[in-house]
Amino acid sequence: MKILHTADWHLGKRLDRFSRLEEQILVMEEIVQIADEQKVDLVLVAGDLFDNFNPGVEAIELFYKTLKRLSLNGKRPVIAISGNHDSPSLIDAPDPLARECGIILIGHPKAKVHPFELENFKITTSVDGMIELTLKNHNFPIRILHTAFANEMRLKEYFGENKEDALNQVLADNWKTIADEFCDAKGVNILMTHLYMNKRGTPVLEEPDGEKPIKIGNADLIYSDTIPPQIQYTALGHLHAFQNIGTKEKPVVYSSSPLCYSFSEAGQTKYVSIVDVELNRDASYEKIALKKGKPLVQKTFDDVEKAIEWLSENQNTLIELTLESETYLKAEERKMLYNAHHGIVHLIPKVKNQKFPESQRSEINLNQDIRSLFKDYFKSKNNAQEPNEDLLNLFNEILNP
Repeated sequence: MKILHTADWHLGKRLDRFSRLEEQILVMEEIVQIADEQKVDLVLVAGDLFDNFNPGVEAIELFYKTLKRLSLNGKRPVIAISGNHDSPSLIDAPDPLARECGIILIGHPKAKVHPFELENFKITTSVDGMIELTLKNHNFPIRILHTAFANEMRLKEYFGENKEDALNQVLADNWKTIADEFCDAKGVNILMTHLYMNKRGTPVLEEPDGEKPIKIGNADLIYSDTIPPQIQYTALGHLHAFQNIGTKEKPVVYSSSPLCYSFSEAGQTKYVSIVDVELNRDASYEKIALKKGKPLVQKTFDDVEKAIEWLSENQNTLIELTLESETYLKAEERKMLYNAHHGIVHLIPKVKNQKFPESQRSEINLNQDIRSLFKDYFKSKNNAQEPNEDLLNLFNEILNP
């Protein structure tokens, strides 16, 4: 059985003032093509389907169209769970209609999916937090333990009354109970979840920008040793870089986001995971690189002309540009940079440090006129750097609107 595992689509995501929707349309098309070319039997989307609880109409439309195409109009099952950026109720809402297209949407942890049957597959067993699927062309079932995102308090409410137990123990007990009852060697066994999971005893994995609010301290940090031994492959969402925090024999995989969504991800290659699983064998996976979307680039220059030359040669990028100079950028220099490239997300002027010995420092005369006082104040805060003419003109405009 071949499975495509993807996650962290963040449909509707913006990078500062830049919409990423056009790029997302292209990369969703690429994921659909990979699913078709690889002839996968099942698609798993492990959370953060949207970028916020109230996505725009275009993001919602792209989501439904992509899932429908991935499902081959009901011939291939697609299972998607909510992540920390998603509204569980929004994900659950279209489920009755989605099932007609072979799409299973799961918004809440410990959800119970209503059984249904289509021409190519059917749900043979469904309990809280687990479904068993039988596919037409396979003589063994696939069991999928599913745990959509919820914070620590909500997870404990879902899974047990003892609020004092560590979250790892709560989840481990729940998953073990399900796996011991349903995940025998007569089927393929998968865990799918959107949680902040790390391998015990290793450095804590860095979360990308925009994902930090998932936890306070390490309260929501889940360790991979909570996964039952029956599980052959764990499909994770949340971290945006592709990585296996399990073993070669028992992969526990973050499939990555489909695009770079913050400059902390600049230079990363994004992937989907193509998983091969069968009875009584270790799972294997292949990561397939995604090529659509604009690269995010961080560049530093100490010369405006060199920066403009590079910008002109690298138009299909989104850039965080740092300009180091002896003086602050002039308005005309800013204009030249923005005219040279329309993908400058952040322009960071950086004045090179100048030594300003204690012996040269003097007290500021508070009795002088406001313009002279501003100059002295600016110099005191910027290593004796004089304010340039543009800044002084702006200050004058503020004084005399």
